[in-house]
Formats: sequence, C-alpha cells, structure tokens
Amino acid sequence: MSFKDLKLNRPLLRAVAEAGYDNPTLVQEKTIPLVLDKKDVIVSAQTGTGKTASFALPILRLLYDRQEASSKKGKKIKALVISPTRELASQIQENFKTYSSYTTLSSYAIFGGTAIEPQKEILKKGIDILIATPGRLLDLHKQDIINLDYVETLVLDEADLMLDMGFVDDVKKIERLCPKEKQTLLFSATIPYKVEQLANSILNNPKRIEVTQNASTSKNVNQLLYYTPKKDKIELCLHLLRQTIKGNIVIFRRTKYGVEKLEQTLLKNGFSAASLHGDKSQTLRQEALTNFKTKKVNILIATDVAARGIDIKDLDAVVNFDLPNIPETYVHRIGRTARAGKSGMAYSMCSADEKLYIKDIEQLIGLQLQVIEDHPYLLDPKAKKEVHKSPNKSKYKKGRKSEASKKKKKRWY
Repeated sequence: MSFKDLKLNRPLLRAVAEAGYDNPTLVQEKTIPLVLDKKDVIVSAQTGTGKTASFALPILRLLYDRQEASSKKGKKIKALVISPTRELASQIQENFKTYSSYTTLSSYAIFGGTAIEPQKEILKKGIDILIATPGRLLDLHKQDIINLDYVETLVLDEADLMLDMGFVDDVKKIERLCPKEKQTLLFSATIPYKVEQLANSILNNPKRIEVTQNASTSKNVNQLLYYTPKKDKIELCLHLLRQTIKGNIVIFRRTKYGVEKLEQTLLKNGFSAASLHGDKSQTLRQEALTNFKTKKVNILIATDVAARGIDIKDLDAVVNFDLPNIPETYVHRIGRTARAGKSGMAYSMCSADEKLYIKDIEQLIGLQLQVIEDHPYLLDPKAKKEVHKSPNKSKYKKGRKSEASKKKKKRWY
C-alpha cells in the first residue's frame, strides 16, 4: 500500500515524500481511513510505529478543503491534540508543521515551563490545530484566550501516561469544553482498565486498532542481564561504559533524583552526558534532547515519563539502570534501539530486590535473558539463588510450588 491509496491529497503527499516516507506503517494503514470516515478510534501503538502521522495526516486532509484564506485572522481551533508532556507536544507540533508545509493550515503547541505571553499573542491571531498539555490549556481557557467551541477532532495521545500523571480530571474537563458532536481519537501504548474506562466515557462506538506487540521484543536486540548489589550499580555502570557499552546510549532510572545523581557521576568521570526529567525547565530539557540528537553528548539519562514518546533515531544501546516494575515498560524501553532492521543492545542491571521484575519480564516476552557473570560487581550467589528460571516452566506451576512461589513473592515486596 502507498500513501496515495489512503486518499491523501497532493500537498500532503508531496510533504510526506519530502519527509522521506516511502510507504505507510501498519498503524497508518489501519487508522487513516477510519479517521477520514470520521469514526471515533482507539489505537494501541507504541513509540516508533508512526502513530503521530496516523492522526495528523487525516486531520490535515479533512481540514484542507475548508482551509481559510492565507490570513490567519478569524481562524478557529478545529483540531485539538492533548499530550501529557512538553517534549511530546513539541514533537507532535513539528510533525504537523512538516506535513502541512504545502497548505495554509496552521498549528501551534502550548505547554507549561515557558513564557505564557508569547503563546497568548499567537493564539489571539487564530490557528487551525492546537497541540497542548492539559494544565496550560486549561489555564489559557480560564483566561478566555482559548475557545474550544469549534473543535471537530479531539486527539488524546499517550493516554495511559496521561492518566498515570494524574491528568484524568483535566482530560475529562477538556473533553466537556469541546462540542458534543466531535470526533475523538485515543492513542495509548497500552490499554489498561483506567484507559478503557476513560474511552467508554468519552468515545462514541469507537473502532479499535492494535498494532503493538507488548509481549515480544525485536530479534535484533541483544538483551544482557547483570546481577549486582544495589550499592554497586553505579560502579558497574561506569565499568560497562568504559569497557563494553559504546555509541549513543539512553540510560533509564526510576526517579528524578536518580537521574541527577547518575548524571553528575558520569560527568565527574569524564563522560559526555545529559539528562531528562520532569523537574527540569523546558529550555533545559530541550537543550539536553537537542545535544543528544546532534551527538554533542552520547549518553542521555532519563525517567520513563520524561522520555515517553520521544523519537530518537540510531540508538545503539539502552541501559536499564533501574528495572521497571511493569514488564511492558521494559519492552517499550528496549524497543527504542534496533529499529529499521538495525541491531541494538539492551543492558539490564538487577539487584536482589528487583529479581521478581526479571521473572515478570521473561514471562511476558517468552525469552530468558542472557546472564553475564564476567564482571567485578557480582551479586552474592545466595541472594541470586533461584532468581533465574525459564518463564515457560515457572508460569504454570501448580499446587504446593505455586503457593511457595506466592510466599516468596511477598517476601521481596
């Protein structure tokens, strides 16, 4: 299938071709026709699947035939995209800007952490498509700067992260501020119960699309596991960066404090590193991301929330400094490397208190991670005993063994 088969018009096809897109991805093939038919849609798709284009291109196509004169005066917001983070909002805006380059349609992104007055000035002039984080949108709406009465399409991007960040009430309020008769599109890496509840409350007979593969990882990612005491993780990380891990690297930590601590340690040891987390200003976050993408630094340390949805190309390795307690997050993390047929590396450091996370991850992906014991910061064999078992054997235990497993699980939480 080509983009021509998706009923996109010439200006969009020209922009897509210049952006280097050859053929639509699976999520684009499935989603674009439904959006053009004005259906409500729920899409389960992870970063890297092309989901932004799957809603941006049909929105632009629907608005194109009714685009106003080149003057921006009098334009009303007809499409609204809600994004949980500043980085995501900025990235979505860049995509809209690229795809609409041969139209007179205008788009703009607003988010906190930056001056509000310049945003007010642009909004007063009028735009067709608004990308926004919930807090800043409601703030400007309260000041009568934003009018959502003309919204025809509402997009909720990264819905699971949005709800995890506590935006559920804001999202519901924004939905109520839009016209009742509108098209609603919901995109999420996963569809947990709370996302399902939200979808049921605001979408109208939605079509469902699932293109993610939460239970699998790319065969091109070499996944290595290092057992080590928690107190030795930083030393092990330094050792691996000196001896083993090369290229462009993203290191995931669980907390903002952990990100800061590791960044300072790496800088003191002569490494070129930058960091992303929620407490940094938008300017500093954008600077860190830009420096990494332009290879001024080769190591980016981030929390899952800060890195969610950010598209980073040519990533050589992912390091799980702190293992995620949600196995799907592990799949999401390492899926950032080995794209477009390339190979990649995933390094995970596991302390004794994280051993059950490994069991959950292996059960999900149906693969046993390769344990590396040739390093100077090994976990005490007693602490590691019976940690590593084949998921195929442990998943379906019955009787006494199952009860013993439950008791052991309690002991580690």
